Amino acid sequence: MEVKNFEVWDYVVFAALFVISSGIGVFFAIRERKKATSREFLVGGRQMTFGPVALSLTASFMSAVTVLGTPAEVYRFGASFIIFFVAYAFVIIFTSELFLPVFYRSGITSTYEYLQLRFNKPVRYAATAIYILQTILYTGVVVYAPALALNQVTGFDLWGSVFATGIVCTFYCTLGGLKAVVWTDAFQMVVMTVGFLTVLIQGSADAGGLHNVLEQSANGSRLNIFDFDVDPLRRHTFWTISVGGTFTWLGIYGVNQSTIQRCISCKTEKHAKLALYFNLLGLWVILACAVFSGLIMYSHFKDCDPWTSGIISAPDQLMPYFVMELFATMPGLPGLFVACAFSGTLSTVAASINALATVTFEDFVKSCFPHLSDKLSTWISKGLCLLFGIICTSMAVAASLLGSVVQAALSIHGMCGGPMLGLFSLGILFPFVNWKGALGGLLTGIILSFWVAIGALIYPAPTSKTWPLPLSTDQCVPSNVTESVPPLLSSRPAIAETWYALSYLYYSAVGCLGCMAAGVIISFATGHQKGKDIQPLLIRPVCNLFCFWSKKYKTLCWCGVQHDSGTEQENLENGSTWKQGAESVLRNGLRRESLVHVPGYDPKDKNYDNMALEKITHF
Repeated sequence: MEVKNFEVWDYVVFAALFVISSGIGVFFAIRERKKATSREFLVGGRQMTFGPVALSLTASFMSAVTVLGTPAEVYRFGASFIIFFVAYAFVIIFTSELFLPVFYRSGITSTYEYLQLRFNKPVRYAATAIYILQTILYTGVVVYAPALALNQVTGFDLWGSVFATGIVCTFYCTLGGLKAVVWTDAFQMVVMTVGFLTVLIQGSADAGGLHNVLEQSANGSRLNIFDFDVDPLRRHTFWTISVGGTFTWLGIYGVNQSTIQRCISCKTEKHAKLALYFNLLGLWVILACAVFSGLIMYSHFKDCDPWTSGIISAPDQLMPYFVMELFATMPGLPGLFVACAFSGTLSTVAASINALATVTFEDFVKSCFPHLSDKLSTWISKGLCLLFGIICTSMAVAASLLGSVVQAALSIHGMCGGPMLGLFSLGILFPFVNWKGALGGLLTGIILSFWVAIGALIYPAPTSKTWPLPLSTDQCVPSNVTESVPPLLSSRPAIAETWYALSYLYYSAVGCLGCMAAGVIISFATGHQKGKDIQPLLIRPVCNLFCFWSKKYKTLCWCGVQHDSGTEQENLENGSTWKQGAESVLRNGLRRESLVHVPGYDPKDKNYDNMALEKITHF
């Protein structure tokens, strides 16, 4: 494959991204040097507003996997990816109304601290270990993806690009903490949007207008969006994307430390919810840009597919190859697109490093050394950022072996995120579930999701379920064309045609539902939890929505939890204590005499805020 090189202006635009991102880290390191506490470093002092947090959330999860992978998916499989509009909406509603209020009002820093408050330490540590594994694997994928793009368009050394990305992320994350991460993400979100818009505008003009793009896409069957086939083995249908996608992304948004850490850094619960809902708009915008980019790319390559013709070696190289052709006579714009891809990666990697440092510090370091000074805590937090930066960058080596970046990323989230979603759902929705049910459910969910995912890796799904839509090479140079044929499948066990052939978007649902079912069964078998022993703040009484007409039935569904004994704030004022994990709360500075002020309920606004936390001296 012929590599097209950057020109001077491309390097200038691309280098500006790294300089500005690093500069933000330096700025916050200098600005916040007098507030050198782990609380300021890890959660931004809990005084962030919804605007930058919303942009940060969008940028963090719309990574290079989206910039490079989604257009390639649309190019090969059609525009059904747009159905993620539905999944994203459900995900944000469930996160903001179901999970966020529990985490925010509990006054926690690590989401896994909730598991100790609700169950016990072993459950917390098991979940933390799984989260660390999930995040390191996922971060490896998003580091590798843009490095592949840069290698494709400039001829830069692939692994040199990987380590450059890791170094910059680790640098500004270690220096500036969460505030640097959030504001850098906001800047990078703007870069991503501008990069996509340049491709959309120039690509549409090159194709003769958006009408021509849609017409040619329809002729190529790329606009057959709504396929209501309920077959769970089909890779992408309306149901696999809307249902499976909701489970997958809810595991990413609803209970993920990286997301919740940003939300609880907001100064009020209203700001946290606004951040999520404005983030939904950002998700929709980026998704629409990525889908239309894929359709424009198909319009451009409809008569000579560079993948099946052998011009490029992997589908994830389609987008950068298209950009280099599209902007061949426009210096600076290829650099803008590569900056767009790297913006997604920098934001995601920095968020992951910061979240990994937070859960490790809160769940392991502070548990072992509860009386660390603020200065030492901050230096340990920075050291953890540096350590995880090195580990995540190194994990990109493994990512090079996983195939499509979109499928690899969502499969990782499904394998680990699904059981975690099930675990938190057991704690928040089912008051009768005990710690044995929680731990057994988590183990069951992990076994099921890893079983199906690893089985699918060993025995790929039948091509009838996953083979791309037709791609033409009619106008390619004959000598370059290599015929693409479905891979030959060796002898396969019967289970490979069913269980292992399940759509990758259902991995999360398998893990979540398996965890919840096992958790409920084990809890009843071992003696369920008594509701009167559970602090109401830890449970979300969703049954009130379905039994609103009858106080008797509502009370029955509460399973003994005292939701009717006054407001949650009154429960705190009356001296109610956490049955389990109280020592964890107290170690985080929430002294018994301070519980009245935490998380800061304002009866006038009926809202929770973090302002009172400023009065706490020991964090």
